[in-house]
Amino acid sequence: MSAFVSDEQLALWLTELRLPGVRDRLSNLLDEAGRQQLSLRDFVVQLCRHELQSKRAARQVRRLQQARFPMVRELADYDCQAQPSVTPEQLQELGTARWLAHGENVILVGPPGVGKSHLAIGLGRAAIQHDYSVLYVSAASLMASLTRAYDTEQWDTCLRSFIKPQLLIIDEFGYLPVPASAAHLLF
Repeated sequence: MSAFVSDEQLALWLTELRLPGVRDRLSNLLDEAGRQQLSLRDFVVQLCRHELQSKRAARQVRRLQQARFPMVRELADYDCQAQPSVTPEQLQELGTARWLAHGENVILVGPPGVGKSHLAIGLGRAAIQHDYSVLYVSAASLMASLTRAYDTEQWDTCLRSFIKPQLLIIDEFGYLPVPASAAHLLF
C-alpha cells in the first residue's frame, strides 16, 4: 500500500527531519540512482553519505565564522625558509591536531614579525578541519572582556564563552603590558 506524496510534502518532511542536504538535492540524487540502477540499500547509503558531507561542510563554515579569525592563514602557506626554527615536518605534525586530542598545549614564542599569528591561525583552521571548535582572541581583547565581565557581574557567562571552544587561541600575549587586576582575572 503506497500513498502518493508530493514533492512539496517530501521537502517539508526532510526539513522537519533536518536533512537539508538531501532535501536540496533529492531530485538529482533520484535521477542519478535511476541511471545507476542502484538498489534501495545503495540509494539510502548514497543519501546518508550526501547528508553527512553536507552537514560537515556546513559545520566547518559555521566553526570558521565562530572562530573569529582576523584573516585567512594556512599552515601550508607558512614560509619555513624565512623561519628555520620551524620545520615542515613540525607543521605537518601540528596540522594533524593530535596534540589537541591528547590535551596538549602549543605555545608560540618569538619576537614580533616572525609569523606566530600566521601559525596560530593556521593551527586553528587545521583544528576546525579535524572537527574541533576554535575561538581566536587577542590577549588585550581577552583581558578587556574579563575585566568588563567582572565589573558587570557577567563573569560566568563571559568565562563560559572562552572555555566552550575546544581550542582557545590567545594571540599577542605579552605584546602589551597587562594591568595586575586583569592578569589576576586571567590566571
